[in-house]
Amino acid sequence: MKKDDLCMQQALRQAEYAEREDEVPVGAIVVYKGRTIAKSYNQVEKLNDPTAHAEMIAITQAANYLGSKWLKGCSLYVTVEPCSMCAGALVLARIEQVAFGAADPKTGAFGSKTDINKLKLNHKVRIKQGILERDCAAILQNFFKKKRKRDKNKNYF
Repeated sequence: MKKDDLCMQQALRQAEYAEREDEVPVGAIVVYKGRTIAKSYNQVEKLNDPTAHAEMIAITQAANYLGSKWLKGCSLYVTVEPCSMCAGALVLARIEQVAFGAADPKTGAFGSKTDINKLKLNHKVRIKQGILERDCAAILQNFFKKKRKRDKNKNYF
């Protein structure tokens, strides 16, 4: 099995933790020199914090691990394409690479809705997409199907 697939499987396990806690099932890990140094999942509901996305928490963990605000030489693996908030944070952290599974046509900021790399910022992030895409998309689709069945009056995307 390829390294990217193994890393995305770790991110998918994090997404499963989110799903068990009734959070949108997004998981992320940060890899540095072949080693996982951070792992997280969405905790928006749990923490009552709209910024508690898997990527944001993983960035903080990785920065603490490295003792640096820069994540140079690091790769983030995340089950869904990061939103503009997370993409901005990843640029500011100077992460080398983002690898994601499923594209997000509504909020994705690495090519789907917008592309932060096309802005004239001081750092560009290398992107890999479509890693275990079916598995990453399926966990989200199944979560929202169940959510809609439980509460037909709420409007989820």
